[in-house]
Amino acid sequence: MWQIQPNLDTPDWIIPIIQEYAPQISGKYVAQLLLHRGIQTPQQLLGFLNYNCYQPSSPFEFGIEMERAIERLILARNQQEIITIWGDFDADGITATSVLWDGLGQFFNQENQQLSYYIPNRLTESHGLNCAGIDQLYQQGCQLIVTCDTGSTNLKEIEYANQLGIDIIVTDHHTLLEERPPVVAIINPRYLSLDHPLYHLSGVAVAYKLIEALYETLPDIPQRPLEDLLDLVAIGLIADLVQLKGDCRYLAQLGIKKLQQQLKNPTRPGVAKLLDLCKRTGDRPTDISFGLGPRINAVSRIYGDAKFCVELLTSKDKKRCQELAIETELANTRRKGLQKEVSHDVMKKLKKIDLSTTQVIVLSDPQWQGGVLGLVAGQIAQEYGRPTILLSTEGSIDLSNYQQEISDNSEVKLARGSARSVNQIDLYELVKSQAHLLHRFGGHPFAAGLSLPIKNIPIFIDAINRQMREKLESDLSDIGQRNIQVDLVCTVAELGFDLFQELKLLEPCGMGNPVPKILIKNCWFTNAWNTSEKDLRGKKVQYIKTTFELWDQSISTGFPGVWWGHYKDELPEGILDVIVELDFNTFKEQYEIRILELRFAQDQNPPASINLANHPILDYRNQNFNQPLSDHLLILNDCPTCWEDLQSWFRRAHTEKRPLVIAYTLPELLPPEKIWEQLIGIAKYLSRTHQPVTIQQLRNQLNLGVIPLKIGFKILQQLGFDIEYQDQKLDISWEKLSSFYASETLNQLIQNFLDTIQEEQFRRRYFCKIPLSTLESIAIQTIIKEGNKN
Repeated sequence: MWQIQPNLDTPDWIIPIIQEYAPQISGKYVAQLLLHRGIQTPQQLLGFLNYNCYQPSSPFEFGIEMERAIERLILARNQQEIITIWGDFDADGITATSVLWDGLGQFFNQENQQLSYYIPNRLTESHGLNCAGIDQLYQQGCQLIVTCDTGSTNLKEIEYANQLGIDIIVTDHHTLLEERPPVVAIINPRYLSLDHPLYHLSGVAVAYKLIEALYETLPDIPQRPLEDLLDLVAIGLIADLVQLKGDCRYLAQLGIKKLQQQLKNPTRPGVAKLLDLCKRTGDRPTDISFGLGPRINAVSRIYGDAKFCVELLTSKDKKRCQELAIETELANTRRKGLQKEVSHDVMKKLKKIDLSTTQVIVLSDPQWQGGVLGLVAGQIAQEYGRPTILLSTEGSIDLSNYQQEISDNSEVKLARGSARSVNQIDLYELVKSQAHLLHRFGGHPFAAGLSLPIKNIPIFIDAINRQMREKLESDLSDIGQRNIQVDLVCTVAELGFDLFQELKLLEPCGMGNPVPKILIKNCWFTNAWNTSEKDLRGKKVQYIKTTFELWDQSISTGFPGVWWGHYKDELPEGILDVIVELDFNTFKEQYEIRILELRFAQDQNPPASINLANHPILDYRNQNFNQPLSDHLLILNDCPTCWEDLQSWFRRAHTEKRPLVIAYTLPELLPPEKIWEQLIGIAKYLSRTHQPVTIQQLRNQLNLGVIPLKIGFKILQQLGFDIEYQDQKLDISWEKLSSFYASETLNQLIQNFLDTIQEEQFRRRYFCKIPLSTLESIAIQTIIKEGNKN
């Protein structure tokens, strides 16, 4: 459901204040946005636009808890105790660990290991404290643990640490237990009132407040300014999607100002290199949310162990930081491919679910990479308007418990996963209602992590759906709805510099202050083109984007845009309404839009008016299609390698008025290098035996499409093979070894052949998993386009 914000009366005072900070703009757009976001007085507006006019909160607003924490840290300093920072593996936890490492490092000796840090492994330990890790620290002589972005709910682990004589200071922002844990201090903004300016602090911001309090208490000791930590604070705040209000917005504003200095005067060579790799400058919050944040998160998602990220963010060793930044970049490209694969699998499983009776989507699979489940769950929750929980059921023993809980010491098979919410549904409370079925869980109202015995999954699915129905009672209207709040309605001509400068005044954007969503009505696309991303080694990644130009009747030149994760053929033809975000591409130095949602224009006749009911597309992919053959059915058995293949079948089915059965199965896909070896072997065999062969026979033998096979023929000819085409068959004979055999050009041709096979195999997988609804949409577009030609 698209909900357009109504126009509000603009008070006389608001435009002059806006133009004081941005005299080159009209202010008419941003004034409406500010009013809708709760700005009601000149004082509020000044504090929003100018951080110098904002009065930040003292770290001692946390009261006795902060005082106890500072007192304990001073005691540890005076007695030369061994201290460990216990962090977390996501971007907020990594930056929080880095803030404590740099900040506490001004008071405690890092070189003699008086100060160290511990980051749990995402794939084996999950979030939070665990007894095995605490035991390891005890063996190393640790006397004090300072957590960041974690620890509030780890009651059993805290009690275990206490038994070993280890004190704990918790700095965290996650949901609290009803009882205060037995720690020296717990600094968590959730103890504050909901309207307190510190309430929405993320883990890194809470860690910063601890360091700020220490700086204020012992001002003569630190050698580096406290403000040097603010770039790390901005990265964690924006990456963690907390509400950017109050002190959160203030700290993010200061942090981005600090961050944008890294490319010109790098004080953090690792951050500077990351910005360079993702082609960002650091002056925009999107440089974090689409650049730095995903890369830092990707390390634990792919490798599990993210300890080196702290070194990446804090080390002054330029060469070492460049190595770590490249490793981080490669992890991110790998993450994109895995995310795409899991997303395809989830979409396939969703076809087997009756969504009309499903309030909470819960899916599991033993092959899913646990590190990307949260990302995919978020996509599914948004698309289907339902809270979504995705679980990996690979099964493992309970590594997070030091003491075995099962009396017979049998292996505990656990499913681990992530949950994401939608439409203001409190997911944390929903999952908590089934705590008796879970092994452990934790998180926010909109995101949670959990693990449970695999045998409990069916019970959990039934129970959490029942709980959701009871919670909503008779009002189930929000379930299945994809609600989007449209902030502005514009023409294509209004996109560009002026509008961008107005919207930039809202930054940094995030939860509670989202990036403005713009509705463009009655528009269309041209010059669409899709590309696969490549990693730093030139290897293609199964993650694609489509670029295009957007047009409407207000302009004579198209406006550039991008649609992530989609092929160009998925862009509908015809007149459309599109919801977009406006951005500036620093690398291309151009303004562009990102597609969020699209639909056929409300006042146009949509192509869906073409009726496929009489000749439908029947989906039997990856199944055993054993129905009796019938002249009435048009059956496609071969997996396509390009959209043109499918479109020709769509046209034929429409012309002949026959149902099209897509009954292909993903063939065995050999490694491209193996296919190259087979092609050489077949060519030698045919040359020796003088047997003719058809192109289709070669394609069937090698599972190849026409394009890579043509490239293969070209290489064979360069190598000295003679290929003649007679009577619809090929004769392949050997002439002589070419001098081309050892050339660099040959290696390039072979690599092109291998890359083409890899791309074709990716497309085969894609055509085996693409939703039927998308195929139907493409079929309709193909039919309309054919009709327009005629």
